[in-house]
Amino acid sequence: MNKTTEAFDNGSLRLPDRKTDFGSVPWSKAAFDGVELKHLVTGKDTNGQFSYHLVRIAPGKEIGMHTHPAQWETHEIIEGAGVCINNGVRLPYAPGTISIFPSGIMHSVRADEEGLLLLAKFIPALC
Repeated sequence: MNKTTEAFDNGSLRLPDRKTDFGSVPWSKAAFDGVELKHLVTGKDTNGQFSYHLVRIAPGKEIGMHTHPAQWETHEIIEGAGVCINNGVRLPYAPGTISIFPSGIMHSVRADEEGLLLLAKFIPALC
């Protein structure tokens, strides 16, 4: 785990009236094998306007082709490498890459042999 990954995994949400430590937020299994999510900021925090999720994809695993009919989504790659299919176009994923998916756009992400960690943001909130 690199320093940036550790910072997000153990960081915090800070608001004027409260603080949430990300270390206390559990990882949950996603619908795809080898994919886990940590819900850092949920619709409950933002009145449904947006949500942020740390997404960990194990080496060689993938988030299969899918779409979000009601949400725009962004990916910000933090660690690892892989490939994203965004609206039929193959895009390499590496740290510092950002990709955007308008609502209704088909997309998938596959991690290379080192795995992949990304920050996914949804507008409006996914959960």
